[in-house]
Amino acid sequence: MGSTDTFKARGVLNVQGKAYEIYRLNAVADAGFDVASLPYSLKILLENLLRTENGTDITAQDIEALAGWNPAERTSREIAFTPARVLLQDFTGVPAVVDLAAMREAMRELGGDPNRINPLAPVELVIDHSVIVDVFGSPNAFARNVEIEYGRNRERYQFLRWGQTAFDDFKVVPPGTGIVHQVNLEHLSRVVFTQEKNGVTLAYPDSCVGTDSHTPMVNGLGIVAWGVGGIEAEAAMLGQPISMLIPEVVGFKLTGSLPEGSTATDLVLTITEMLREHRVVGKFVEFYGPGVASVPLANRATIGNMSPEYGSTLAIFPIDDVTLNYMALTGRSPEQIALVEAYAKEQGLWHDPNASPRYTTTLELDLSTVVPSIAGPKRPQDRISLAESREAFRAALANYISDEPKPLKGYDSSVASTFPASDPPSPEQPEKVSAAPNELEEAPNDSHGELAHTAQAARAPIPVTMSDGTVCHIDHGAVVIAAITSCTNTSNPAVMMAAALLAKNAVEKGLQRKPWVKTSLAPGSRVVTDYYDRAGLTPYLDALGFSLVGYGCTTCIGNSGPLIPEVSKAINDYDLAVVSVLSGNRNFEGRIHAEVKMNYLMSPPLVVAYALAGTMDIDLFNDPLGTGKDGKPVYLRDIWPSAADVAAVIDSSIASDMYTSGYADVFAGDERWRSLDTPQGALFHWSEESTYVRKPPYFVDMPRHPAPVGDIVGARVLAKLGDSVTTDHISPAGSIAPNSPAAQYLISHGVEPKDFNSYGSRRGNHEVMIRGTFANVRLRNQLAPGTEGGYTRDFTQPGGPVSTIYDASRNYLASGTPLVILAGKEYGSGSSRDWAAKGTVLLGVRAVIAESFERIHRSNLLGMGVLPLQYLEGQNAETLGLTGEETFDIVGVSRLNDSDLVDRVKVRAGAIEFEALVRIDTPSEAAYYRHGGIMQYVLRSLLN
Repeated sequence: MGSTDTFKARGVLNVQGKAYEIYRLNAVADAGFDVASLPYSLKILLENLLRTENGTDITAQDIEALAGWNPAERTSREIAFTPARVLLQDFTGVPAVVDLAAMREAMRELGGDPNRINPLAPVELVIDHSVIVDVFGSPNAFARNVEIEYGRNRERYQFLRWGQTAFDDFKVVPPGTGIVHQVNLEHLSRVVFTQEKNGVTLAYPDSCVGTDSHTPMVNGLGIVAWGVGGIEAEAAMLGQPISMLIPEVVGFKLTGSLPEGSTATDLVLTITEMLREHRVVGKFVEFYGPGVASVPLANRATIGNMSPEYGSTLAIFPIDDVTLNYMALTGRSPEQIALVEAYAKEQGLWHDPNASPRYTTTLELDLSTVVPSIAGPKRPQDRISLAESREAFRAALANYISDEPKPLKGYDSSVASTFPASDPPSPEQPEKVSAAPNELEEAPNDSHGELAHTAQAARAPIPVTMSDGTVCHIDHGAVVIAAITSCTNTSNPAVMMAAALLAKNAVEKGLQRKPWVKTSLAPGSRVVTDYYDRAGLTPYLDALGFSLVGYGCTTCIGNSGPLIPEVSKAINDYDLAVVSVLSGNRNFEGRIHAEVKMNYLMSPPLVVAYALAGTMDIDLFNDPLGTGKDGKPVYLRDIWPSAADVAAVIDSSIASDMYTSGYADVFAGDERWRSLDTPQGALFHWSEESTYVRKPPYFVDMPRHPAPVGDIVGARVLAKLGDSVTTDHISPAGSIAPNSPAAQYLISHGVEPKDFNSYGSRRGNHEVMIRGTFANVRLRNQLAPGTEGGYTRDFTQPGGPVSTIYDASRNYLASGTPLVILAGKEYGSGSSRDWAAKGTVLLGVRAVIAESFERIHRSNLLGMGVLPLQYLEGQNAETLGLTGEETFDIVGVSRLNDSDLVDRVKVRAGAIEFEALVRIDTPSEAAYYRHGGIMQYVLRSLLN
């Protein structure tokens, strides 16, 4: 904590007979600043500066700049934010701990004390990203998936157990417990943090940064929290404040209340669409107004969770009675709740529904106007009213269907025509035939039975013989994955209960899921299954195939596991554009499953509904989901539960004892976890045989002092990319393709394909991750037209032949050729994947030139020593005539040796010359770049 107190802010707050030291915001108001009308989130930042003021990194001038914030002026003032704690999940947590272990060795090699590399802020890691839906639709799915998970990840889990013993104030929540953000929401978050220091209890707002972009979920609790890359999180763990510009704050006024039939998911998809259109990238969003009180805490958390989808740094709700009631429900102590209430009211952090804080801009939503919605087929901001979903699907389908027909070998069209494709079979019809509805305009098959691949020319669906001998038929638009998954919605009892009640109603009507649909239920915590059991709803979900598969992110991050084999074969044989539906937050191309081209986000009850329908080509308002046991058609309206029904079940089935017992021993783990062999010692003993955890190369031959940075000369383009290239396109994620460079590496090290696991699970091995960077099957590199996936042209070879990106990068590195990436708008949107930056630098990329960057990825690039450059307004690769075949010189970078900030550099690409903005926005970022990255900067700072 800081030792300077210019404003005499240090004071005492007494709560229930206990004294807490606080830093009073009124002290700044007493100095003549209008603190009362500051946005809620900036008040929390202001307290942070008061408490950490030290006269050097944090000064009185910083405090005055924030207190006097003028929303009409965009400030370039840099401040240093010190989060109360750091949150990790295992995909990003493992490489973070790998880096800390490597930093300890580097510290020793440079003559320093390795124990100085130790978390100085509390760190909590939740293992939630490793479970894969290998087994589904059976009562033993959870047990089998956990068993497989431990078999695949034993090395990683042993490494994390070592970290828990080797580093101070580092805790791990073991596998099979819950999703990181739900555990954070329900248990880890304090709302008001306390720290014992020199016999005094200091109280201050809880805050955190997390290595997952959905960390803002706890914004719903009034906590300032956002996602950062693993690199930035490591610096925070080591006591480095996070450098940031004083943000713009967008006020979002809420009025009214949600209508019958609309869910929190519909609300958040509406807000996502509005805020993405409002352009809030890098800004704070804050909800205010009379409608806030009608928004349940779970809905607030859902809205905060989706902050990365609309691009804001955070999306926060202030503290009020709803906050306190949720804390009581989830088992927080009465003493903690009393402290939160007293602290919030003392500091002006308590919500006033009539207040209108000063904001940069505002927008407004009447909650009563929210309608049932979905989003897709590839971006969460592409909201579609459910009433228009069929038409939107049909319009999008043309983008996913090849014009080249494939022969249907041995296909007898008379079989498929037994039942009209638009009319699912009734119970009276043989079980051996079940059709996926397809009401596109029918066209007759030609004499050769060729499949016409156009949205306008449909034909009889594809027959699929399932493992039990039954025959079903699928076509474009068939729903092959239906997953209730992800932190966004599984933390919300209202939508989870709605899904279970809809399942109950469907089963009682006699409906079943379609046999080609892979169904799964992956709640965010054990509390969900506890209240399902208490409500007696679990058997109905099981009956429709929504059996528990694990407590983890699963489908939402690509851990959907294999499709039903017979369905997978049909998809690949006939190049079908099939669909996943999930209650998640991300639906980017290639993310959910490599064989699934179209992905739609929606509420949990709609996931169940589409599993019953089996197709996206349906009007859920007017078409039946199927035929009931009475022989009559069953419509969605017949089984949709009312808000009153949902509320009644919640009231009778959810109690605080579920949370207190569920989290009573959250860090202990089961017998599998406790029985793992755990390495000992302050330094980790790397194994050359390991294919999971390898010593990274970032500190090899690192000098004690950095060499001057220089201009980039003679660079070649590794990839020329379009708009909305996400970190999912860049960073390795999901399954490892059997013919990929990563697969070849693993096979050469004795790993069989069945044991490849996922890229996420191998993030501790840079050799695997380099080979998977820019290898997403949906990546389109304009430098290699006609290809899809990780391909480029290798100009170290005559004529620049097409090559894998990894192989070309090795040739460029061998020839000493630096590399650049050319990109369009919103480069690096999506999850805060540190490997999107780590893989980039290890491929040899020195600079990225884009039209615009998403906040986290730009920060991560700098954290790895990659220079982010931005085209001037109105310019891009096309307007400048760049093909990507040019040789690039970037001149002016060396000026950073003499100045913290450089506005522009000159770029020469063959005969083309232009200027680009240098997106080094703060002096701290300039220091990171000069040192070659944030880890090198921190290591040298601690060493010196």
